[in-house]
Amino acid sequence: MGLSIKRSVLIATAAVGVSLAGCGQVVPPHLKPIPPEAKALLAKKGMREDAPIFIRIFKEENELEIWKAKADGEFHHFKTYPICNWSGKLGPKFKQGDKQAPEGFYKVSARQMNPNSSFHLSFNLGYPNAFDKSHKRTGDYLMVHGDCRSAGCYAMTDALIEEIYAFAREAFAGGQKAFDVHAYPFRMTVDNMRRHSKNKHYAFWRNNLYQGYKDFENTKLPPKVDVCERRYLVNVSFNGDKPKNPAAACPTYQRLPVEQIPRPPMFQEAKRKAPMSPAPQNRADASSPAPAAQASIASGSTFGFAPPKPSVAGFAFRLNSTLSR
Repeated sequence: MGLSIKRSVLIATAAVGVSLAGCGQVVPPHLKPIPPEAKALLAKKGMREDAPIFIRIFKEENELEIWKAKADGEFHHFKTYPICNWSGKLGPKFKQGDKQAPEGFYKVSARQMNPNSSFHLSFNLGYPNAFDKSHKRTGDYLMVHGDCRSAGCYAMTDALIEEIYAFAREAFAGGQKAFDVHAYPFRMTVDNMRRHSKNKHYAFWRNNLYQGYKDFENTKLPPKVDVCERRYLVNVSFNGDKPKNPAAACPTYQRLPVEQIPRPPMFQEAKRKAPMSPAPQNRADASSPAPAAQASIASGSTFGFAPPKPSVAGFAFRLNSTLSR
């Protein structure tokens, strides 16, 4: 099916969801809009619904964070959600059946979203990733989902997964191809690292995860992550080709300076084309339409970058059944 036809189907499906709501029928969980309270918080923080997202998970603190990109090219904290349940102990997942929730750097594309999950709603983390596979780690169906039950996953309440799912859905609608999910054992502050220094997983945390945590704290940009020699490399550039085999020796590389850490593409384009527009002032005549460059957050402000795309609230997200359940 052509992309334009697919797009028409997606928008039509979303329209059906809206019409159902208008008739007083129940809106399916994956079609529910972002709650009014969350929309108000977006407006307060000057964020767009369809801006790119970045998610961090902290086991020990039982917290999941959503960060959203703004027109300055950085990600800003939007909201922290309590994790209802996760299984296992601090430390990475090793094998099928150990009931450990994964730790590491993962990416989630639209095809990993499941509106028909047995656990209300879910998105698959993509475990095992290249790093996990290089260590011959096994397991599948490792998700963030609802239902507050976990056997190796991160479980939220149904209401919270609906809100998180809606933010992912709208970010895809805005053009984000995949969002990063970084799963940590705890907030990797100096004090916490020292407190856990005797843990058997400390070397994994220090040598693989700590740099990613530290770089984001310093730059507010999701780090560029590569895998070679069975380890994560964070924010590096290679003199030649990127490593193709995650278990093979790393090519020669050097650390990226902050200004070369990749930004969201839409913001890169915005910086080339137009400056960020100032916030609008209150107007006496509210019926007079504001220019596009001065529109408020509620009306879909462009903030100097591409205009918002129609929501894809209705599309199935489930193009590969092996990734979801």
